[in-house]
Amino acid sequence: MPHDGQMDGQDMNPSAPLLPDLLALTRDALTPLDELLEIATARVRATVSDGDRVSGALVEQNQYAAHGLAWLATYVYALRQMHRWAEALSGAGKLGEMEQLIHQIAFGEYLWQIYGGIQMNQGEVLRLQDLGLGQDDQRALMVPAVMTLTQSGNTQAARVRLVELMEQQSGSTMFGTSGLDEELEMIRDQFRRYAQEKVEPFAHDWHLKDELIPIEVIEELAEMGVFGLTIPEEFGGFGLSKASMCVVSEELSRGYIGVGSLGTRSEIAAELILAGGTDDQKANWLPRIASAEILPTAVFTEPNTGSDLGALRTRAVKGDNGDYTVTGNKTWITHAARTHVMTLLARTNPETTDHRGLSMFLAEKVPGTDENPFPTDGMTGGEIEVLGYRGMKEYELAFDGFHVKGENLLGGEEGKGFKQLMETFESARIQTAARAIGVAQSALDISMQYAQDRKQFGKALINFPRVSSKLAMMAVEVMVARQLTYFSAWEKDNGHRCDLEAGMAKLLGARVAWAAADNGLQIHGGNGFALEYKISRVLCDARILNIFEGAAEIQAQVIARRLLA
Repeated sequence: MPHDGQMDGQDMNPSAPLLPDLLALTRDALTPLDELLEIATARVRATVSDGDRVSGALVEQNQYAAHGLAWLATYVYALRQMHRWAEALSGAGKLGEMEQLIHQIAFGEYLWQIYGGIQMNQGEVLRLQDLGLGQDDQRALMVPAVMTLTQSGNTQAARVRLVELMEQQSGSTMFGTSGLDEELEMIRDQFRRYAQEKVEPFAHDWHLKDELIPIEVIEELAEMGVFGLTIPEEFGGFGLSKASMCVVSEELSRGYIGVGSLGTRSEIAAELILAGGTDDQKANWLPRIASAEILPTAVFTEPNTGSDLGALRTRAVKGDNGDYTVTGNKTWITHAARTHVMTLLARTNPETTDHRGLSMFLAEKVPGTDENPFPTDGMTGGEIEVLGYRGMKEYELAFDGFHVKGENLLGGEEGKGFKQLMETFESARIQTAARAIGVAQSALDISMQYAQDRKQFGKALINFPRVSSKLAMMAVEVMVARQLTYFSAWEKDNGHRCDLEAGMAKLLGARVAWAAADNGLQIHGGNGFALEYKISRVLCDARILNIFEGAAEIQAQVIARRLLA
């Protein structure tokens, strides 16, 4: 019979000296990292180039190296943002002991991983030689700053001290200062209170019973502006930043990922309409999406296509009256039953076999009920039973003679669907990274409380070094993923292309969420394997993050192609 996964051991050493001149050390560590990334990029580019052009076929043949480069770059970018965060806090007089420890441990751990092996997942470890780097190249990291941080940055004493400080701040909104402005933190506090009162007490029961999130929750979130958060004021929204979207998504997902994801489809639909819709479409749809008068769902994926959206086969045939008839199948459609409109990607040019023949539609449907989930003519569906991420349910859909008004062709022009969809990926991946942070934070919240309450061998679990180390690393990695995500949002808010940074945030955030949930379950020991404990749900919820909105492998591929271009 399994018990709490701990063994007796020596009491923790409370001493945890911070490294002197920490910011100088982390600043000096960035230069050799940038140089290493530059060399690695050049080596991989040479491997995957045919003449003077990067070959898609060679990238595919050398996936380990290409995807490894994406992970290396993600680590470098993440550490850059951690240093920027720490410097900004220092300038504002807010870089306290907790923030310094988080910063120090992050650099100590990630630098060692870069040198010794980056865990792309549980079974695949990237080593620098996989990128074509020899020992001489790797010696570029052997500078005093890197050597000091790797040797003395992430020590047991540092982790123990961090957890001591976390215990002193138990019940805080987060461990460590976010670095965001006061307005965004006020938004965070509002949604944190809502999640604590209206979501967390009920989420586990919704999950166990596989129930839809109550419509009352959707109505309350609508009143709080969740569905129109980033929609411009002229269309009935609040016109807030992508950073505000991150904060809201993070805190609601911390309560329950299903609730944190309710706004995702509205965000995608609004982005599609704002970027590619006609003036009439914007005026008609955006105010109703913002108010949650209508709930949208995204209908893109098909059986046997996965991330290969260019291979979609669902057809939309234009009739003499200008309207369309849709035939085909879709799968993994979230919240499909009780929504009012589908952002539907279908092939309008039957002569094409790639993305160039695809068009996007705002396809209206009648919301379903438990008794009749799909009452609209020409449309049927069935539920896909899933491990987690249950609050909106997943469906497979079949269209047979389904009617779409001609006026609901997005942008009024055929063949633009794939391009229109691509324009939403930055925001979608930033939002998904924020959801991942929320899930990881939830795992930390639950696990820390359990470690404080559960006694083993005469003392609380949190007093065992390996337990406290797990909690410390959760807190550190949550902050690393958080800062990379916030930077991506800042780039988006300032009109900069950020598909690279958004992809990195999603890639890292998903892994951090899974690691936090997995370590949280380990802290619970045998109890974590019991359905009654919340950590079992968080583990199931965390697992999907590495798959949807671009699986980790696809994400790494996209990042690599950008780096090598």
